[in-house]
Amino acid sequence: MADATDGVPVEGSAEYLQDLVLTSPDVEQFLHELAVYSADQLSDPKRRIYCGITLVRRKKSVTIASSDENARDLDEQQTRFGDGPCLTAIRTEQSTLVPEVDSEHRWPDYIEAAHEHGVRSILGVPFALDGEAGAGLNLYAGSAHAFSGEAIDRAENYVATASKALNLSLRMAHLTDARDNLKAAMESRTTIDMAVGVIMAQNGCSQDAAFEVLRNASSARNVKLREVAAAVVARLNEGLEIETRFDE
Repeated sequence: MADATDGVPVEGSAEYLQDLVLTSPDVEQFLHELAVYSADQLSDPKRRIYCGITLVRRKKSVTIASSDENARDLDEQQTRFGDGPCLTAIRTEQSTLVPEVDSEHRWPDYIEAAHEHGVRSILGVPFALDGEAGAGLNLYAGSAHAFSGEAIDRAENYVATASKALNLSLRMAHLTDARDNLKAAMESRTTIDMAVGVIMAQNGCSQDAAFEVLRNASSARNVKLREVAAAVVARLNEGLEIETRFDE
């Protein structure tokens, strides 16, 4: 019987994965598409492989993607139990093999769940990522001993290629977040400057005095400064008189 990944044509993956990065709107969508594509690439006509991907960022933020509901449920349970083949692969940065679920004694709760889902062998392969992020590809098969040495090599080579695409996706997401944060900061600063200008115009006070009014209001109401400023601008837009003695 053929191994789960024998004869899989993974050579053309790099170009497809690069296109996938460019067309995915965010990391979550990219991971979902990657899981589906990985299942297609690492299966053969004689044996279907199901894939789950676990991405860990900032040590606690976990994103899970999968090629089907069973893989997703197993990856979610692995996260809930706090350990398993994929998380072990991420932690040790080495592939983790469960050749036969029925004889596996590590992670008993998770292995019991895998057995209930009809899984008989599992392979966890870590992605090589920059920075503090970690990720792993979980491969599930419905038969025991589905992953030979050759099959593991093929899966690791595929993940090495996919790691480049995932790194690129994470970098793009980081740049997008930085851009959005900068935009929000600029909008907040603009709102505060507008509110200061309104208070200056209505009270004939200095910029420092107007800013102090906003800061006192923020402290007295336990509300963020930009929210107080937004309220001042909103009242101006509504044609209402601005309250400058917020502590009364």
